[in-house]
Amino acid sequence: MNKVALGLFIAAALGCSASVFAASNGEGQINFSGEIIDSACQVVNGLGDPLNVEMGKVSKTVFTGIGSTSTLTKFDIELKNCPETVTAASINFGGTPDSDNNSALAITPATGAATGVAIKLVDSADQPVSLFTPTKEYPLASGTAVNELAFGAQYIQTKAAVSAGPANAVSTFTVIYN
Repeated sequence: MNKVALGLFIAAALGCSASVFAASNGEGQINFSGEIIDSACQVVNGLGDPLNVEMGKVSKTVFTGIGSTSTLTKFDIELKNCPETVTAASINFGGTPDSDNNSALAITPATGAATGVAIKLVDSADQPVSLFTPTKEYPLASGTAVNELAFGAQYIQTKAAVSAGPANAVSTFTVIYN
């Protein structure tokens, strides 16, 4: 009996040490943190009432090479009725990225649509905003004040040649409270 018990003890000990070794290889840890707030700001131009930014008619001769841009068109995302606990916000723009410049919005494919351009977004300091990356923080006033988060959009040349046609795009955005 002692040999059987000793054998079982050794097998159990080896099994435990093997599982400890296997468990310690390739492991990691993720700590999640956050906060639940009473409420968020009201987005003035939400999905039901989208913001329309008129880019105007731009001559293709404005574009002189890849990376050249049109005149900037400014627009504001408005937030109102912000609670006192929310003091700043960033915007995370989404949409279909251009295949040649994944920081810019692709022109919506359509018959006769313009090619060789995309829509570049910038923040209030005219710094480029990449898609799916939070912008800089904008301070927010609480209460009934309307917070105007300033941005800009412009066409950017992404290919060697630009063709004329409708140059529309759609972006979604998410407000990230800080």
